[in-house]
Amino acid sequence: MTRGRIGARALRDQLGDWRGDAPAYEALSDRVRLLLLDGRISADIRLPAERELATALELSRTTVAAAYKRLREAGYASSVQGSGTTTALPLTRVDRPIAGDGLIDFVHASLPATKLLAEVLNDDLLDDFRCQLGGIGYDGVGQPELREAIADWYSNRGLPTDASEILVTTGSQSAIHLAARALITRGDRVWAEGPSYPNAFDALRDAGARLVTTPVTVDDGWDMDALESAFQRTAPTVAYTMPDFHNPTGRSMTPEDRRRFLEAADAACTTVIVDEATAELDIDRPESHPPLGAGAPGGPELLHISSASKPIWGGLRIGWIRATPAMLRRIAAVRGASDLAIPVFEQLVVTRLLPRVDEIAVERRAQLRAGRDAARAAIAELLPEWTFPSRLEGGLAAWVNLGAPLSSQLVLAAHARGLLIASGPRFGVDGAFERNLRIPITIPPEQLRRGLELMAELWPTAHRIASNDYEYAGTVA
Repeated sequence: MTRGRIGARALRDQLGDWRGDAPAYEALSDRVRLLLLDGRISADIRLPAERELATALELSRTTVAAAYKRLREAGYASSVQGSGTTTALPLTRVDRPIAGDGLIDFVHASLPATKLLAEVLNDDLLDDFRCQLGGIGYDGVGQPELREAIADWYSNRGLPTDASEILVTTGSQSAIHLAARALITRGDRVWAEGPSYPNAFDALRDAGARLVTTPVTVDDGWDMDALESAFQRTAPTVAYTMPDFHNPTGRSMTPEDRRRFLEAADAACTTVIVDEATAELDIDRPESHPPLGAGAPGGPELLHISSASKPIWGGLRIGWIRATPAMLRRIAAVRGASDLAIPVFEQLVVTRLLPRVDEIAVERRAQLRAGRDAARAAIAELLPEWTFPSRLEGGLAAWVNLGAPLSSQLVLAAHARGLLIASGPRFGVDGAFERNLRIPITIPPEQLRRGLELMAELWPTAHRIASNDYEYAGTVA
């Protein structure tokens, strides 16, 4: 049984500019495979009928049939007589890297565990954990000590908070899903930045949102005129924003941006989900900002979301939501269907580390600065056609402009060589951002350079194909 289907027009939009110098059936199957690897379409999704897709793409039915056959042979699709063709992800990837090459992961912009984590994994922690064993272990709100520590973290950053305003979750992604399910009714308009965190797009869509986006760019930040116009025109039920070290551009809202954003949301009666997962990952931003809404009484209802995963370690699946007690009760009411309890041991670990965030920040600042500087230098040397952000003051990645709409094609070629990277369109909607790649600055500089050397090796071929087969006009996101 499939989880759903994708129509021919929707798939056409997701495919973007997919044609290259390869035969059309190969190029089409390769682009569908990339959409699966990128997560832009899921496994167990029924693809359009051959005739329907052929009409939408202005191809022959024979070409589409050959593309579907190639996907089936590679393990990325299956067909049942009378039921059409369904996407799949093979358990053993047939396009795995060349033997002997080590995988280089540019998909996950995540740091290794902070050195302080090993310090707290001691006998005292185990003693505290043993004390928990007499209970049932099903905690749906969060341990009191952790909620107090999180409340203190917000208060110290300029947003006075009580433990009753904190709900602990299994990571920030769970927090986004829970908030979306509690706030969004199918068909509601929801505003988000474009580009933005792709898993947030997925959570909002899963809840039934109709997404409305306005731009955030590396050079100019938020287009506040477009944002205000979108809020006035669409009156979104919910807005999702990352105001500090935005993923993927790395930009932060200015004080004036924050004021205008809050006023626009308040006028539209929009509830705002504020994702602060990267808010503390500063490298050298000249000014600091309290959480969005701090010091501004009244205004729209805000749900602040964050987690331990980015600053401490991705293996600690502890996140949280800060909101009014009434809102938290509303969110808790939808929790049981997907998230029965929060891991106890991880809560004890985070409770010990949150008071040491300043120490962790020093460690992370050095790591991120090294990654940023290594990426900037390698791109300037190896890929001078690319544009590295002129200002990147924090966050986990650089939103690099390739100068040509070749993101998906380059990513697919890199994947076959053992370099895993998410294409630019993964961070947008409807196939946008083919001119961009998100380059993580979280991996060791020597590994980062190896990945960029591989892309430099692949780039001339991709660029030559573009010169022959693409019209650049109209393809910029």
